[in-house]
Amino acid sequence: MNAPEQVIKMYAAREEIYPRETKGRYASLRWVFVWLTQLAFYGTPWLTWNGRQALLFDLASRKFYIFGLVLWPQDFIYLAALLIICAYLLFLATAIAGRVWCGFACPQTVYTEIFLWIERKFEGTRSARMRLAKEGATFNKAWRKGGKHLAWGAVALWTGYTFVGYFTPIKSLAQEALTLSFGPWEWFWVLFYSLATYGNAGWLREQVCKYMCPYARFQSSMFDRDTLIITYDAKRGEPRGPLGKGGVKDGNGSCIDCSMCVQVCPVGIDIRKGLQYECIGCAACVDACNSVMDKIGQPRGLVLYSTDHALAERYTPKQIRQHALRPRVLIYSAILLFIIGAVGAALWLRTPLKMDVIRDRGAMGREVEDGMIENVYRLQIMNTSEQGHRYRISVSGLPSLAVVTDNEVELAGTETRAVPIRLRAAHGDGAKGSNKIAVELTAVDDPALRVKEEAVFIVPR
Repeated sequence: MNAPEQVIKMYAAREEIYPRETKGRYASLRWVFVWLTQLAFYGTPWLTWNGRQALLFDLASRKFYIFGLVLWPQDFIYLAALLIICAYLLFLATAIAGRVWCGFACPQTVYTEIFLWIERKFEGTRSARMRLAKEGATFNKAWRKGGKHLAWGAVALWTGYTFVGYFTPIKSLAQEALTLSFGPWEWFWVLFYSLATYGNAGWLREQVCKYMCPYARFQSSMFDRDTLIITYDAKRGEPRGPLGKGGVKDGNGSCIDCSMCVQVCPVGIDIRKGLQYECIGCAACVDACNSVMDKIGQPRGLVLYSTDHALAERYTPKQIRQHALRPRVLIYSAILLFIIGAVGAALWLRTPLKMDVIRDRGAMGREVEDGMIENVYRLQIMNTSEQGHRYRISVSGLPSLAVVTDNEVELAGTETRAVPIRLRAAHGDGAKGSNKIAVELTAVDDPALRVKEEAVFIVPR
C-alpha cells in the first residue's frame, strides 16, 4: 500500500513577532547607542570645517573631505585601510563579546528600535498590538496603522536625505529639498535609501538578520568557549516549572517558564534552547529574566552575558576577564594596532602636494637658437591641502639644464593645474638619446613642502 504523500516546505512562512518592551541595564545601553549613533549620523553633515562641510564625499569633484584631511582618488588606499581597520575592530569585538555590534550599534538594530518605539506609541503594548492586528477594518485600526506608517515614512525620508547629504553638500541639498529640485541621482538615492530604511526596519526586521546579513553565518568562526555570549544557565534553571504559592517549587530550577525571555526577543527565539545563529546579542532577554528573578526573590543571572567556560567552570568575573586575553584576541589586537600605526604614520608623513611630469611626445627634443637643445613638458600639479601656495620649479640632472618659461606657479587650496614648461640644455651637454633628469617643485613659503619627480631629456642624435 502506497504511503500518503507528504509535503515538505522548504521555506517556513514568517510568523509575526511582537517584541515586548523591557527595561533594564542593557535596554538603557541600547538607547544610549541609538542616541549616539543617530546624533553622529544626522548631525555630522551639518558640521563645518574651514568654511565647508566637515565630512563630505564629493564624488563630482573627486575629493573626499574628512575634517582637516582632503583625500583624492590617488589616496584611495587610505579609505581602503579605514575599512580594514573597521573590519578588524569588528573581529576583535566579536572574539571578545560576541555579536555586541549587532545587538547595540548595527543600523538595522538601531532603526528597528526606533521604529518599534514609534509602533508602541501608536499601537500600544505587545498585547494591544496583537489585538489590533486581529481587529477588522475599523477607524481605530486605520488611524493607528496609518499614523505609524506616516511617522515611519518621515523618519525614513529624513534618513535618506541625510545619507545623500554626505555626498552632496547638505546645505545646498536643503535648498533643493524646499523646491523639490533634486537632480535625478539625488532623487534616486534619497528615495532608495528611504525605502531601504522603511522596509528593513519597519517590515523585514528580524528577517534581515536571519536571511540577508552574512555576518550571522560566519560569526561562529570568530567564537570560542571564552567568547561572551547571551546564554542560559541550564544547571540552575532546570527542571523548569510554574511558580507555586510559596515561590519556586521544591525540586524545580529557578526558571518558572514564564516565556518573558521569548516575548522580548526581537528575533523570536528561545534562548533556553542554547546559542542560535539568529541571536543578535541585544540582551533583552537578560533584562527580562532579571526583572522576573527580582519579583520572585531569586538571584539574577539565570539568563546572562557569560562564556561557555565560565558556566561550566563557574568562573568569577575576574577569571572571565583573565581568559579574555587569549591568543586569538592578542593576534587581532596586534594586527589592528599595526595597521592603525602604519596608516597613522603614512598620513603624518604624507606630503599634500602631487606632481606628474609628462613629456610632450608630439614635440621631440629639438635644437633652437644658440645651439641649445629644448624639450617641452607638462606638469600636472595637485595641491591636496586647503591652503594656497606659490611654488618654484627647478630642474637637475644636466649641468646647464634650466627652465626657460616662468619657473613659479601659484595654486589655491585643493586646486589642480596643468603647467607647460620648456627646458633647455647646452649643445653637447648630455649623451645623445634619453638622459635622466629630475623636476622639483618647492613651496616658496614653506621649503619643507616639496616633491621631486624623475623624467627624461631627449638630445637629438
